[in-house]
Amino acid sequence: MTEHAPSLVELARRFGIATEYQDWTGRQVSVPASTLVAVLAAFGVAAGNEQERNVALTAHLRSYWGRRLPATLVGRSGDQIRFWVHVTHGDPAEVWLQLEDGTVCGGIRQVDNFTEPFDLDGRWVGEASFVVPGDLPLGYHRVHLRSAGTEDSTALVVTPDWLGVPERLGARRAWGLSTQLYSVRSRQSWGVGDLTDLTDLAVWSACRHGADYLLVNPLHAAAPTLPMEPSPYLPTSRRFVNPLYLRVEAIPEFAELGKRGRVRQLRSDVQRRAARVDSIDRDRAWAAKRAALELVHRVPRSAGRELAYAAFREREGRPLDDFATWCALAERFGADWHRWPDSLQHPGAEGVARFAEKHPHAVDFHRWMQWQLDDQLAAVQSQAVRAGMALGVVHDLAVGVHPDGADAWALQDALAPGVSAGAPPDEFNQLGQDWSQPPWRPDRLEQQEYRPFRALIRAVLRHAGGVRIDHIIGLFRLWWIPAGAPPTEGTYVRYDHEAMIGIVALEAHRAGALVVGEDLGTVEPWVRDYLLLRGLLGTSILWFELDRDGCGGPLPAERWREYCLASVTTHDLPPTAGYLAGDHVRLRESLGLLTRPVAEELASDRTELAAWLAELRRVGLLGDGDDDPEQVVVALYRYLGRTPSRLVGVALTDAVGDRRTQNQPGTTDEYPNWRVPLTGPDGRQMMLEDVFTDRRAGALAEAVRAAIAPATGRSGDR
Repeated sequence: MTEHAPSLVELARRFGIATEYQDWTGRQVSVPASTLVAVLAAFGVAAGNEQERNVALTAHLRSYWGRRLPATLVGRSGDQIRFWVHVTHGDPAEVWLQLEDGTVCGGIRQVDNFTEPFDLDGRWVGEASFVVPGDLPLGYHRVHLRSAGTEDSTALVVTPDWLGVPERLGARRAWGLSTQLYSVRSRQSWGVGDLTDLTDLAVWSACRHGADYLLVNPLHAAAPTLPMEPSPYLPTSRRFVNPLYLRVEAIPEFAELGKRGRVRQLRSDVQRRAARVDSIDRDRAWAAKRAALELVHRVPRSAGRELAYAAFREREGRPLDDFATWCALAERFGADWHRWPDSLQHPGAEGVARFAEKHPHAVDFHRWMQWQLDDQLAAVQSQAVRAGMALGVVHDLAVGVHPDGADAWALQDALAPGVSAGAPPDEFNQLGQDWSQPPWRPDRLEQQEYRPFRALIRAVLRHAGGVRIDHIIGLFRLWWIPAGAPPTEGTYVRYDHEAMIGIVALEAHRAGALVVGEDLGTVEPWVRDYLLLRGLLGTSILWFELDRDGCGGPLPAERWREYCLASVTTHDLPPTAGYLAGDHVRLRESLGLLTRPVAEELASDRTELAAWLAELRRVGLLGDGDDDPEQVVVALYRYLGRTPSRLVGVALTDAVGDRRTQNQPGTTDEYPNWRVPLTGPDGRQMMLEDVFTDRRAGALAEAVRAAIAPATGRSGDR
């Protein structure tokens, strides 16, 4: 192990930066000093030599004593929350609590604190401790301090000790489809699946097959410029939604448009092009849809609709204005705000306000589209629940945002510069991953009372029955990679998981929603236990569920986790038919992503597959000699029915016999990631209407429904 200077180790510790870690093979790895220095720089801390580190350590200590209250207090319902205050030594400290509804209440009591006073520039600062009672309601409250005529306050966030599943789901298990919406196109959509298509898919799966939820890819906003970023996991904003998913004809004002023929022609042109190519053409679809949306935007609105729009703008406030302004600026100056004039590189810069005043129509167009998206998202959830779903739509929250995008511009004071988030090497991605996304700065989140994070979670849950949080372990620790370094030369940075998970639970509780954490990959074992204790579901993918305490073969169904969403595959793997054929190994070999010979990788993969087939035969779900892919797929999903998992997920691609993967981690343009349309087993494009009548899709849905029916007591149509 490499020995680091004690001052560097201590400085890293104070900022939650790991100086060593255990990799996926169990080997202890020492983080290079250059990585530690670069990550500290992202915190605004110079640490290149001993003198700089000593200065930084002193500044960190002085910063602590210079604060009169902690930046944010977070605790769980039922727990007494202890906190410190700093006042001039000997001065009295008056402390009181104001609840979220404005009520002022007592109950805060002082407890012993024998910390010695600190000399801060000749003023002795004393520390006192107080305890907040444990019977406070959930919510965002404030603790106030008055001493020597000066008043300060800080946020007190009381979060649920346990979230669990919504009451309307009860104790029963549930199944649902998972889909990449852009790939699911109907004969009425504009070459890209949209929110009306999502509604129809939800209604079909609920009414015909008893589904309780529909998990959809992140619908986060992409930059409105061309070429449009295809990855839903690299958005320009996570708080706002991509207008590419709007159904133009579903906007109320479309009925009053005098140029409806022009809109229909735009749609027809896109549809003809989509039928001729074997990939999703977002650029062509967005160019046509944007032109149509501009026409509808100009249509006068009724008095009631104007009131609704005004209410939406008031609710969303400054963040909506910032986002809309960024979009208008991006269309004028390009989507990389780092290349804009200096007067535009921060939302508070004077040039930004002047631009918004000069281009009100351009800014309002992007505000208006977010209003339409809010309306259509509300309609999807409403229709899904009315069709019988207990949960409705489960949205997906990406890990981060594009470094040049709207959130990186608007929230730059809360994000870390000079580093990107990613993942260290693991069994499936042996070179590691760099997601090119600026991570949250944990210290800035705390200083800002987690307001950006609170707003993000609230937004994604506004019209949802649940949220899947991609790489939820990033709320505990996240792999930071210095700019220019390979993913192997990063390190972990700790976050206050009590605060982050607590806020997620609080917002989900208020929305009546559940939370699914994607906890795959390299995960500290205690993290999964913690999520369970807080009532958040984990994720189990069949191919990764191995008996690591036994022979290493498949984990028997009865030993799977109860509190999780179980599925056979994920969007980072081929659909199951492709997996059975070894497509994932051959694809990685063709792209140079393997670290051992392809023959060895295939042999290992075939051994694992054989073990799963043997397990299916052992439990009577597959006969001897049965190797037809469709039969195997059905058997694998029936196996999920034998687990105790509360949620069972069926990939739409598996339902229709598709083989092509949507995304190959570790690639960008080498593979058409996120541009693969839904196809059938023959490789031909499949429209949404065809799914509704597809024998294979109906059979798999009914097989899963029957597999979980004994635990739910449900059978037949609702």
